[in-house]
Amino acid sequence: MASGANMAIEQTAKTIGAAGTPDGVVEVMDGVHWIGALDPDLRSFDVILKTANGTSYNSYAVRGSEGVAVIDTVKQEFNDVFFERLEQVADYSEITALVLNHLEPDHTGAVPELLRRAPQAHIYVSHRGIKVLRALLKDDFEKYQCTMTDTGDKVSLGDRTLSFLCTPYVHWPDTQCTYLEESELLFTCDLLGCHFCDDRLFNDRVGDFRFAFEYYFDHIMRPFRRFVVEALDLIEPLEITMIAPSHGPILRSHPRQYLQHYRQLVKPKLQSEIDGEEKTLLIFYVSAYGATAQMAKAIYEGASSIPNVRASVYDLQGSEITPFVDLIEEADGLVFGTPTINGDAVKLVWDLLSGLIDIEMRGKLGAAFGSYGWTGEAVRMVEDRMRGLKMRVPEQGVRIKLHPTDEELQTCRDFGESLSRHLTGAGVAKEIDFSALG
Repeated sequence: MASGANMAIEQTAKTIGAAGTPDGVVEVMDGVHWIGALDPDLRSFDVILKTANGTSYNSYAVRGSEGVAVIDTVKQEFNDVFFERLEQVADYSEITALVLNHLEPDHTGAVPELLRRAPQAHIYVSHRGIKVLRALLKDDFEKYQCTMTDTGDKVSLGDRTLSFLCTPYVHWPDTQCTYLEESELLFTCDLLGCHFCDDRLFNDRVGDFRFAFEYYFDHIMRPFRRFVVEALDLIEPLEITMIAPSHGPILRSHPRQYLQHYRQLVKPKLQSEIDGEEKTLLIFYVSAYGATAQMAKAIYEGASSIPNVRASVYDLQGSEITPFVDLIEEADGLVFGTPTINGDAVKLVWDLLSGLIDIEMRGKLGAAFGSYGWTGEAVRMVEDRMRGLKMRVPEQGVRIKLHPTDEELQTCRDFGESLSRHLTGAGVAKEIDFSALG
């Protein structure tokens, strides 16, 4: 293990000053300093995330014998704090590298001003990030040196080496990780981070942040679960003494346990209960007067008649919405039943559909059905929403006026049977596969 890594285990954070004050520089390990910013009063991030404990914008300065690298920056509102901290550990003339692991504004707010102060700094960004960088710097882009990185590329700071890992879509297309080889320190940007502000900074000193860690995964990483798996495959073979994300605590105590926890979070829960050939079809419905419920039962009967399809039916009025999201994430096909009330689908169905932005829906089979009294728009509206989620909708939904007849219930059974055949590859699509477009 590298000597710097040993020091990291023994190091006690040297926090100078209170949270958010300019002099609060922290030595992460020998030659590596936290120069970020704390935002304890933030209560909502990017509109969709609640932040009960605020957040941190973690930026790092790495000193080598032949220069200093800055790893990410901070949100623009905290530029003054960032620059005062940076000036405590390096002169601008010493900065040879600016590594941008991800170019969302909360990581790049200080970049234009930093480059104005240190124009000699060479920028390192992923291939997918170059367009975002150009948009950020606008007409000044051509003034600076920039290298697009890929897995295995390296930057020398003399006695220290930064190497890059391409980890796209965790959670933006441009994301990469950076590894300080001699110190076994991995800078992961948003991966393995969380919105949790505590000026003690290190996971073995801060308060209990388990909820924030999993909440962040659920809302930021979960929709990109398969890309997280690919990122873990790259990261896990490394010798890792410390993980330094861009939000939340620095993971210096048992960092590999957090990698293992991510493995558990991305692992399909149904995998051990169904065999590799079996497909799952979930049927959700709301019924005002029992007609849509009758349709749901008939669709279930038809779907269940096809071998290797496990169908389930759920009345949305009988449960909270949140647990269903977990089921949907691993399902192969989804069917939504709703009556049309006041020209719209019912709220419970929309609530469930809106919750699906947190999981990957592309390519899942979708269908809709429902009873109506006058106009019956709800089925088509639900189908449009499913297409917007990049689901494939191979069958036109079933709409029945008022209560179904025996003949109409048979139509529902045929509908369920046809959906199951599509799941098993035996169906013939009657509509365009919208997930294949764009």
